Amino acid sequence: MPRYLLVVGLAASLLAGCNSKDPGPNPAAAAPNPGNTAPPKSLAEARRDFKTQLVRQEKSNEPVEAPPPKDFQQIEYPAAVGNLAAYLTPDPKDGKKHPAIIWITGGDCNTIGDVWKAQPANDDQTAGQYRKAGIVMMFPSLRGGNKNPGYREGFYGEVDDVVAAYDYLAKIEYVDPNRIYLGGHSTGGTLVLLVSEYTDKFRAVFSFGPAADTRGYPPEFAPPVSPVNTKEFDLRAPSLWLAGIQKPTFVIEGAVQGNGTALNVLSKLSKNSQIQFLLVPRVSHFSVLAPVNQVLAKKILADTEEKCNISLTLKDLDGSQKK
Repeated sequence: MPRYLLVVGLAASLLAGCNSKDPGPNPAAAAPNPGNTAPPKSLAEARRDFKTQLVRQEKSNEPVEAPPPKDFQQIEYPAAVGNLAAYLTPDPKDGKKHPAIIWITGGDCNTIGDVWKAQPANDDQTAGQYRKAGIVMMFPSLRGGNKNPGYREGFYGEVDDVVAAYDYLAKIEYVDPNRIYLGGHSTGGTLVLLVSEYTDKFRAVFSFGPAADTRGYPPEFAPPVSPVNTKEFDLRAPSLWLAGIQKPTFVIEGAVQGNGTALNVLSKLSKNSQIQFLLVPRVSHFSVLAPVNQVLAKKILADTEEKCNISLTLKDLDGSQKK
């Protein structure tokens, strides 16, 4: 299982998260700097002619741990920086097209590790509820992670990598290309929210505990760009691009010691009916995952119409989170 480190932050409630060292609630980046406003165009348009300028070259250089063959196959998917490692559910060999979800873990979300061992229900960051339900899972590593080409870009080029993972997964014979979902937790939640703002390829997106803005992440997760370059951070700020989301997107957080401030900021800024915000009572940034993912797995299995029909309310979650 990936390593995680809980870090108490400054004073409000952003959360980082991802594979190695998830800092948990870090209150510095609930919202963008005062006065920042989104340019009058989409995130995809704003990124079109922009090239990020990294001030640090960061790589993981951790080998990819071999998964048990019955649980995952280790594959590579093509991306702009080169082939990137991933874990993928093996072919069930039943001749059917299955729904699938790409999951981005918290902490160092560029790097993948052990996501197959059972974890406690109050901190299950493997999202194993989908796999248990028979949903195909893909855990992609991203640029600069593991021994991948490229360098970590902190929520910029990684958006393109997640889209590349989708393109790979959509061509897998046992995957239904019309039923590919995206989910992520903490820093992974921030990344998948940016992906939802960037592309409409995914059927639905589930963002757990994201930041509204990446300016307040601790150094190990902060974008490796100049701290005075406003545009670099604007293009990594989910709060500025909510209007561009075109597919059902669920922003979810636990109300107990979680990133509720960021969720409330995002909710107040959003006028987009495609986005739903849920602050779940009695659970934390970590314990929210297992019960909600269990509910979402059932909803994905029932989501068989031409267009996504998933809805989610606190009432849906009430019975599950008490277990």
